Amino acid sequence: MNLPNKLTLLRILLVPVFMVLAGLSQYGTPDFSAGLYLAAGLVFAAASFTDFLDGYLARKWGMVTDFGKFADPLADKLLTTVAFLYMLRDGVCSPVVLAVIVAREFAVSGLRMIAAGAPGGKVIAANIWGKAKTVLQMLTIILYYLSAALASPASIGGVMLMAWALCWLVALVTALSGARYLWDNRQFINTAK
Repeated sequence: MNLPNKLTLLRILLVPVFMVLAGLSQYGTPDFSAGLYLAAGLVFAAASFTDFLDGYLARKWGMVTDFGKFADPLADKLLTTVAFLYMLRDGVCSPVVLAVIVAREFAVSGLRMIAAGAPGGKVIAANIWGKAKTVLQMLTIILYYLSAALASPASIGGVMLMAWALCWLVALVTALSGARYLWDNRQFINTAK
């Protein structure tokens, strides 16, 4: 297994670490722990950096693999969906936003499976819209966790408003990227048996 794929697997392994840290505290409640949210934000940021690094190294060293094309987006989906679930719990993300994110990911993953099973078995890599969506999602999550950890107790309303607005922006970009992905690969939908 090459280094880019190992970085992808590391990102997957960091998901439960993030879950534990984010799950032990809840923003805006008396048991909130800024230290746990700071640690969760830093773990998420480190995992997000592996997303950039694995793709960069795979392209630079000519190590792009079918495994990486499938596992990299899966690792991103796991990481971001878990984080948005905790943001939903915290009351800074609407269930509609999460539904848009999950629906887009199921639709794109389904299309990838159809393409892989088509004659000739095509592996569809992420496009620029999907990458922009992922970057915006990751930046929103990092900004929320770090802001929540570092803001004063009097700033709770501002942090929640900022996160709420960013989540809706994420929903818009996620929906647009999904529509574009489906449109660009519609030939696989038309040929599916």
